[in-house]
Amino acid sequence: MATSARRGPYFCGIDAAMDVVAGKWKSLILWELQHHGTRRFAELRRGLPGVSEKMLIQHLREMEEDGLVHREVYRQVPPKVEYSLTEHGISLNAALALLGEWGTERMRRIGAEKVSVSMSAEVATDVAADVPTDVPTTVGR
Repeated sequence: MATSARRGPYFCGIDAAMDVVAGKWKSLILWELQHHGTRRFAELRRGLPGVSEKMLIQHLREMEEDGLVHREVYRQVPPKVEYSLTEHGISLNAALALLGEWGTERMRRIGAEKVSVSMSAEVATDVAADVPTDVPTTVGR
């Protein structure tokens, strides 16, 4: 787990919210879990090209501590761990939806390219089976 919980003091609500999503990968982890549903560590790592194993582990631990991500450990051989959004994580994604729309418009305005993450057909099939149908996909990347 992270060494110390972030509990303020804060200047305002935006300061408190940004404290939770600070870092390059946290918002992308939120997007990935919202878009694809429950994911195993390797699936998350493949869905976030460029993230190091160390950074992904660190961010997932912090997000679990902040109540955004649920970590489910299955006691089996080989070990299996799955990550999913909590209600708190889902509500944060809803709050970030307008920021995502703003970012999409900015990408269009400045002519920025969108990163494409290619997945093999086998991985895509496995992921599709894990996607819960009742989770709205509100945040774009």
